Amino acid sequence: MKRILIIEDDQIVRENTAELLRLANYHVFTAEDGKIGIDKAVQLLPDLILCDILMPVLDGYGVLQIVMRNEKLKGIPFVFMTAKIDHTDIRKGMNMGASDYLTKPFNESELLSTIETRIKLHQPEMARRKTADVNSFELLRDAIEQLTEDKTVQYFKKGSVIYAEESSGHSIYFLLEGEVKIFKNHEYGKELIVNLINEGEFFGFTQFNENQYYTENAVALTSVKLIKINKHELGGIFKENPNLAIQFMDLLIQNLDLLKNHMLHLVYDSVRKKTAEMLLELDSYNEESNVIEISRNNLANLIGIAKETLIRTLTELRDEQAIQTSRKAIKIINRAKLMNMR
Repeated sequence: MKRILIIEDDQIVRENTAELLRLANYHVFTAEDGKIGIDKAVQLLPDLILCDILMPVLDGYGVLQIVMRNEKLKGIPFVFMTAKIDHTDIRKGMNMGASDYLTKPFNESELLSTIETRIKLHQPEMARRKTADVNSFELLRDAIEQLTEDKTVQYFKKGSVIYAEESSGHSIYFLLEGEVKIFKNHEYGKELIVNLINEGEFFGFTQFNENQYYTENAVALTSVKLIKINKHELGGIFKENPNLAIQFMDLLIQNLDLLKNHMLHLVYDSVRKKTAEMLLELDSYNEESNVIEISRNNLANLIGIAKETLIRTLTELRDEQAIQTSRKAIKIINRAKLMNMR
């Protein structure tokens, strides 16, 4: 029996829609606002989400943003229910990743047809994605095993330099434990963190066909355990197995896309929005506790603002009850407020 989650603040609409779907032999769950809806979606992993746009606490756009950011939820068909018929609003929802929309009031036929169609379209796509994910995982795991086999594990203490800008870039690194920051230094001494490397990630890429120098610095943020791989050896493995090279190209493209988005936010977003977005991004690595452990200096450098500006912004967010702060950590207590920050 397919499970449908209805997120709707209007009790009459919510109950009537739920009754129609139950009569059509769907297993139905309901939520009266977006925040409760997200909690239920994570818990239930429904086959489809029906969501109103205008709601208290967290509106439909905010719900969709969170769904699209969550690895467990982002593939679930998402259908807006809305009394708004402005094409701009509809286009906004579809551009954000919504599967479809229903204009209220809708009849039983429209409701059931939309749900049935979206679930049917979703099933082969999910099967394809599942197969692709399994194949990609197996391929990447094989690559890691080949690359790290018989390699000596290296250890770095917190604050140790792994490599420096303009040093010879003859190796790449695979992080087994800990966290590494990648940063560049401005000519006036300002530090800009361009990436944070977590366990299970590669870093230190340079061109394979030339004796390139590293264009950034890598420093251990915590105690680090890693494996160093000579890039000429890596090139030999790629020649023997082109599929591994393709998989690594995908990794590089993903990293480049993330960097582009990061730079876009640095240039165009307000300080408050940049700070909120970065907190949400860092929190995605530790969703269970919502606690982010990072120094104020590193966070400021990662966002690209002065430390004093960051402290002032964090104080504002704390006073607005979006976060809690301590000397060594930041805890998110209102994700919706950060998501909607301007």
